[in-house]
Amino acid sequence: MPLRRVQVTDFRCLQSAGLELDSRFTLISGTNASGKTSLLEALYVLGRGRSFRTRRLEHLIRHGAEQFVVFGEIESPDRRIPVGVEGTTAGVRAKVAGAKTSSLAELALLLPVQIIDPEVHRLIEEGPSRRRRFLDWGVFHVEHSFIGHWQRYNQALKQRNAALKSRLPRTVVSAWDRDLLEYGSLVSNARSRYVTLLTRHAEVIGRNLLGLELELSYGPGWPRDRSFAEGLQNSWAHDQESGATQVGPHRADLSIRLGGLRVKDRISRGQQKLLAAALLISQVKLFPETAPVQPCLLLDDPAAELDDDRLAGLIREVSTQSVQLIVTTLHGEFPAFGTPGRTFSVNAGRVEAL
Repeated sequence: MPLRRVQVTDFRCLQSAGLELDSRFTLISGTNASGKTSLLEALYVLGRGRSFRTRRLEHLIRHGAEQFVVFGEIESPDRRIPVGVEGTTAGVRAKVAGAKTSSLAELALLLPVQIIDPEVHRLIEEGPSRRRRFLDWGVFHVEHSFIGHWQRYNQALKQRNAALKSRLPRTVVSAWDRDLLEYGSLVSNARSRYVTLLTRHAEVIGRNLLGLELELSYGPGWPRDRSFAEGLQNSWAHDQESGATQVGPHRADLSIRLGGLRVKDRISRGQQKLLAAALLISQVKLFPETAPVQPCLLLDDPAAELDDDRLAGLIREVSTQSVQLIVTTLHGEFPAFGTPGRTFSVNAGRVEAL
């Protein structure tokens, strides 16, 4: 079930752009600042309900407009399913098949989209929250019950933190501990299982791209030698002092080692980019083969900051994946990926089919 048609209105520099996408490979070319990345960003928003570049919705709305709209059609065996996202400064609304969604997760179920862009190194370089989002997107597509457990955990966490912030007694704060422990354990166990599966692919792809051994491990957000319940019990004084729960899956992280060393601040920007790409490709590779939908992989200027050998390695890995591939480039062609089924050029926010 690939994304076959998309219409973008008042999104960044794009006033109106319509594209018929190929189910296998679409190439989008244009000079710097022409709108290529904005176009990929719109596709990402259609599948995620949020941007990979900013949290501020007003930055996504074209200057002078009041809202943006991204509309798409996903091809199923018997029909095309309409999907739309509308954004204003007040928030995002989404529809699937004409009906309002109860959760943005409904978008991800129909359009599982991932991106490798020039800023992909931030997955390695930045803090744990980015890596948690990376894990949770993958877990969600492998275990659909995960999203419900994650939501219940966050509801309990929000209530517990509100009680802590209000300096309520421990007996009141602890009323939320049962749900916190139950759903937090389910979230953490699902993530841990996913990291085990992910590692099998990441080790191979990491070795192919970087020539070094890649090791992944999941830190649950409390001391590894203790249970969640013990960690929560022992953190009470710290929780009370800070006014927020200090242990749990919301504090978890994905630990990454390359060649036996922790990667943060120890490898070059180019190596960080390849390492992050290896993780994202591994995630796409892990996508269930029995799933009715097809992952969509966006590559924004993959040649940026990579020498010819490393770029060739990245292309080899991407080309083996069963995905709908959408690539941007400064040039009108990218022969290493083969012949695109559809080709577009972007110039000053205008998109034209070639």
